[in-house]
Amino acid sequence: VKFRRTGDSRRSDEDGPSGEHEVHIEGVRAELEPVELEDGAAVPKEFANPTDDTFVVEDAVEAIGFGKFQWKLSVITGLAWANAMEMMILSILAPQLHCEWRLPSWQVALLTSVVFVGMMSSSTLWGNISDQYGRKTGLKISVLWTLYYGILSGFAPVYSWILVLRGLVGFGIGGVPQSVTLYAEFLPMKARAKCILLIEVFWALGTVFEVLLAVLVMPTLGWRWLLVLSALPLLLFSGLCFWLPESARYDVLSGNQEKALSTLQRIATDNGAAMPLGKLVVSRQEDRGKMRDLFTPHFRWTTLLLWFIWFSNAFSYYGLVLLTTEFFQAGDVCSISSRRQEVKAKCSLTCEYLTEEDYTDLLWTTLSEFPGVLVTLWIIDRIGRKKTMALSFLVFSFCSLLLFLCVGRNVLTVLLFIARAFISGGFQAAYVYTPEVYPTATRALGLGTCSGMARVGALITPFIAQVMLESSVYLTLVVYSGCCLLAALASCFLPIETKGRGLQESSHKEWGQEMVGRGSHSPGGSQE
Repeated sequence: VKFRRTGDSRRSDEDGPSGEHEVHIEGVRAELEPVELEDGAAVPKEFANPTDDTFVVEDAVEAIGFGKFQWKLSVITGLAWANAMEMMILSILAPQLHCEWRLPSWQVALLTSVVFVGMMSSSTLWGNISDQYGRKTGLKISVLWTLYYGILSGFAPVYSWILVLRGLVGFGIGGVPQSVTLYAEFLPMKARAKCILLIEVFWALGTVFEVLLAVLVMPTLGWRWLLVLSALPLLLFSGLCFWLPESARYDVLSGNQEKALSTLQRIATDNGAAMPLGKLVVSRQEDRGKMRDLFTPHFRWTTLLLWFIWFSNAFSYYGLVLLTTEFFQAGDVCSISSRRQEVKAKCSLTCEYLTEEDYTDLLWTTLSEFPGVLVTLWIIDRIGRKKTMALSFLVFSFCSLLLFLCVGRNVLTVLLFIARAFISGGFQAAYVYTPEVYPTATRALGLGTCSGMARVGALITPFIAQVMLESSVYLTLVVYSGCCLLAALASCFLPIETKGRGLQESSHKEWGQEMVGRGSHSPGGSQE
């Protein structure tokens, strides 16, 4: 019979490397049939934590496994993630207001930029709120904020009103990524990467649904109804969000042991699984949501490298979206310069409504998100998070360099499709890695600051993809390719690989002391 010492007991000199003792009992059959469980399956009651007298949230989440509760959580948090509709609507709303209100080009561009300004300014704030007052609280407030101002912007009488209201919508969207923080903290280790990537499918579905909604609504009801109807997923989330529990990891960290235990028991009941035996251990209470914790010696380089990776992701992703329109209208890269000269000769108030062909192109462009999800889903648990991000940046950079060739429209379409699929896949891998690498006390703030840096990249990229493009197509492509090469290096230099790791509970522990799988131990440290 093998057993493991737990609690406050100290390891003796006679203990083996794993801290296990072995006792031989005569008359007991030594050969036992092995029991194999599928990935994410609940541990049977007779095997759930049989020897421990205490357990932590990580133990409970692993023992309960993936089940009915996580499926419901996936749908509800996915509705919040479908706020992509509020982003996609910018490419549809801009030309419509340009024609209807006779806006000059700079005012149309400002309508898009103000949304990113709102997101950039609020991302850190929402992360701080989620760490201080709970993930559920931060997510609910940000979604209700976005819903309110999203509907209100449909009644804007003049340009100045819609400019302010869309900026406030952007302020609310900055908090929606916290749904990933809440979602990740309820997922068992083996299912975490796949589930976070699958929830990203809601982003792609939101963009596709927005284009289809525009095809139906714009010709008859107009842009005001489109703004109102685009808030439907958030409205549905608002009605269902009261079902959401607070993160048990957050409750334990904030000292609310009874509430955390109640949440875990609720999940176990939903999944039809057994709770671990013993007593839930309350982690050391820490200051939460402090910016200085992102720059401790353990996380300083991780934070700085992640900021650059997120910046490069958004810079390249939104830059490619802008370049795609320019390249398609010109026919190929070599014809882009002559086309820009023709555009300069036109009045800035020239009005061009979106046609059916334009909507079809938008739809095909958004569909490239799905292959990106599938590729990332296939490789992220095979080669790891860091290598997945690095590979995504390298493929995007290679496709950008191939655009130097005067390829035809068909080859151009394929290259742009591959580039967008991989850069969106890199974005999704970053959404998996970031909540995994930070401890519970700073997880939401870490994700929030990274999201804020992404919005900085989104703000800068129009000056490259549109302004610099007028001067030199090749210089523009070199900037995007070079940025992604540097981001690939940054991904490789990240000091922590989170593949196969449990979520870190305390910032006072070294990385690697958290659970890597039931019964595994870090050298020289005790398992939590």
